[in-house]
Amino acid sequence: MRLLADENFHGDVLDALQRAEASLDIVRVQDTELYGASDPVVLEWAAKEERILLTHDVQTMTKHANDRIRAGLPLPGVIEVRIRLSIGDTVEQILIALLTTQPDELAGRITYIPL
Repeated sequence: MRLLADENFHGDVLDALQRAEASLDIVRVQDTELYGASDPVVLEWAAKEERILLTHDVQTMTKHANDRIRAGLPLPGVIEVRIRLSIGDTVEQILIALLTTQPDELAGRITYIPL
């Protein structure tokens, strides 16, 4: 599964996620030319690269993702992660969302963690 971690994504959660499931292809925004880019630009890049976005930005990223959905623009999916659980439980919930679905089932949707 191809993922893009938003620049505000919790590093400890990301590290634990990569350790738990080595098959995940995760790119961090700060490791690309997207660093500091606006949410719409990040979402457009994720769509072009067919990467599901992991983010904690429930306010603005959700708004822009919903704008793309309403406009009929491609959106591989957004996973909105709220850190309310331990890191281990958060990682488990993300893996449930990712590994119990096919990538096309997440397309055009926003999935909220915790489930």
